[in-house]
Amino acid sequence: MAQKTVEIQKELHDSKKSALQKYQELIIGKTGFWSLLKYEMIMLFTSWVPGALGLVLRMKLYPLLLGKVGRNVTFGQNVVLRHPHKIRIGDNVVIDDNVVLDAKGQNNEGITIGDGVFIGRNTILNCKNGDIIFNDNVNMGFNCQIFSASKVELGKNALIAAYCYLIGGTHTFSRIDVSPLEQERKSDGIMLKENIWLGSNVQVMDGATIGRDCIIGTSAVVNDNIPDYSIAVGIPAKVIRNRKEETV
Repeated sequence: MAQKTVEIQKELHDSKKSALQKYQELIIGKTGFWSLLKYEMIMLFTSWVPGALGLVLRMKLYPLLLGKVGRNVTFGQNVVLRHPHKIRIGDNVVIDDNVVLDAKGQNNEGITIGDGVFIGRNTILNCKNGDIIFNDNVNMGFNCQIFSASKVELGKNALIAAYCYLIGGTHTFSRIDVSPLEQERKSDGIMLKENIWLGSNVQVMDGATIGRDCIIGTSAVVNDNIPDYSIAVGIPAKVIRNRKEETV
């Protein structure tokens, strides 16, 4: 799927819009005084609060901003919410400190997080008019990043180690008269099926599908489809073994 680049710089410098309008469009995703006041008050008085008090305040008040929140959801300190009404969270979920949940987009569904999910600190989920879906029991380590310009989906029981990067979109570069930044953005999406394990520092490129029960070795770069039950390593990632085969 190809689409025009969302040029945030141009949005920020649009002289036809006030600073408040730009802020509401980019951060809150809704216009209107009540939406602005609710977002500002909840974030101002709860996002930074440490300890048990902060956990309780966020557990009680963040659901007023989000599209859906299940039971027993824990939000750490300084969690960033953008377009929060497009963020849906299931039961028994932990969102650790400094996580960014950015569901920004003009016509996307946003971020959907299933039951039993853990998202480690400093992780960024970044929609640019795309969708991000975590199915049940996904465990994502710290300092990971997911970018989605169409759809990035993680299947049930996925284990994602620290510093992984799922890159669900890219810029075309066929023209040389303008920079890649100004050319079309292309996104085929990423699919990780159930029970996979990504080692630390793995990068998954746009268009890749990783089959069920796969293991991807540390620092591998996945730029093509990986069959079910595979162990793959390297740059680019190559299958070295099928987990169903008996070891010699």
